[in-house]
Amino acid sequence: MPYTVTPTALPEVMILEPQVFGDARGFFFESFNELDFHKATGLKVHFVQDNHSKSAKGVLRGLHYQIQHPQGKLVRVVQGEVFDVAVDLRKSSSHFGQWVGVHLSEKNHRQLWVPPGFAHGFVVLSDSAEFLYKTTDYWFAEHERSLVWNDPDVGIDWPIDFSPQLAAKDQNGRSLKNADVYL
Repeated sequence: MPYTVTPTALPEVMILEPQVFGDARGFFFESFNELDFHKATGLKVHFVQDNHSKSAKGVLRGLHYQIQHPQGKLVRVVQGEVFDVAVDLRKSSSHFGQWVGVHLSEKNHRQLWVPPGFAHGFVVLSDSAEFLYKTTDYWFAEHERSLVWNDPDVGIDWPIDFSPQLAAKDQNGRSLKNADVYL
C-alpha cells in the first residue's frame, strides 16, 4: 500500500504517510494517486484546486472554512515544518468543537486529510514553510469564515511561545459560540 493511514482523535481526520523511496540521489514518492487514496482511506474524493503558500516563522493561517461549498483538503508541507490543526464544526457531530493537531514537515512527508465540515489552520514552526493543499471545492470569498485561533472554548494547544503573525481576517475570527457552523 503506497500510504500508511493513521487515524486521529477525530475519526474523519486522517494522517497519510506515503511510501518514500530514497537513496544517495534523494527521494521519490507519489504525493497523490486517486486509486491508492481510495484504497487507503475508503474515500472517493474529487479535487478541483491545488493551492501553494509560503509563510515565515510565526505566521498562523486560519482557522478557515467555507460555510457554503465546504472544502475537503489534503494538506502537506514541502519545505519547513508546521503544526496543522483541524476543528470539527459540524453541530450534529459528537466531536463538535474538538480539534486535532499534527506536525507536518518536509522530513516526515506526512499529509493530513481534513474533511468538509472542519475548520483548518496551521502555524509555521521553521524559519519558513511552503504548504500545499488540494481542495474538493473551489474557493468562494463570500462563503469563507474564520474561527479565532485562540478560542478558549476550543482550547487548541498550539506549540508556540510567541504571539503569531495573523492576517486581519484571522485577527477578527469568530469564537465557536458565535461562528457560523454546519448542521
